[in-house]
Amino acid sequence: MKIAVCDDDNRDLLQIVSLLEAYRHDRKADFSYVSFQNATELLTSMGGRNYDLLLLDVLMPGINGIQAAREIREHNSRTEIIFLTSSPEFAVESYSVRAHYYLLKPASEEKLFPILDKLTADLKRPEDALHIKTQTSVFTLPYAKIEYIEVSAKKLYFYLTDGTYREIPGRLSDFERPLLKRPGFVKVHRSYIVNLQWVGELRQGELVTAAGRRVPVARTTYPQVRTAYTQFLFEEAEELTTQRGEDTKC
Repeated sequence: MKIAVCDDDNRDLLQIVSLLEAYRHDRKADFSYVSFQNATELLTSMGGRNYDLLLLDVLMPGINGIQAAREIREHNSRTEIIFLTSSPEFAVESYSVRAHYYLLKPASEEKLFPILDKLTADLKRPEDALHIKTQTSVFTLPYAKIEYIEVSAKKLYFYLTDGTYREIPGRLSDFERPLLKRPGFVKVHRSYIVNLQWVGELRQGELVTAAGRRVPVARTTYPQVRTAYTQFLFEEAEELTTQRGEDTKC
């Protein structure tokens, strides 16, 4: 596992690094980490290096943690983000960049170690994926990396969170059942199924994904899509609020 830590407060930065060293020793964990004192340096480093996890302070001068995460999410959906902050006011906003966790300072072994345990286990576990077979190939697409699916002229287009897409011959009905059984997937139009996890904005007639792609929403399905999206946001916000409460008790 590759980890980056970013915090403008040197004392907080050293504390997190100390906790990572303690975790490595306690769990005999195999990982590497680098540290940064501002988001600009972190973003620059990500141009040539991928991280599995970011431990990111929210309140920093210049580019703050939320702004940095938004920029990262424009081209990177895989890296997990844990926000570190002394204030709980950004907890709900952190959902918009798909933060894995929102950790109130001061960080401690009791708070951080269980999160690292879960992330380590998740990285070792095969990703839950959609299995696709065509006449010329067989491949899988992780559900979490699918933004939406479009059918056009008897071809299916799977648009992915890294900005790419996969094209295969077929009908949307070929994949409706496995997709719509998944939490967060909803049919917004007769030609589109969308993963609500990657919807940045929903309005009458269309939605915009986290990558900035526009997807039409049928007039007849808009009320149901709006209800599903509102419920999805509520559940995510509720989960973050629960996390914040647990941190406060620690």
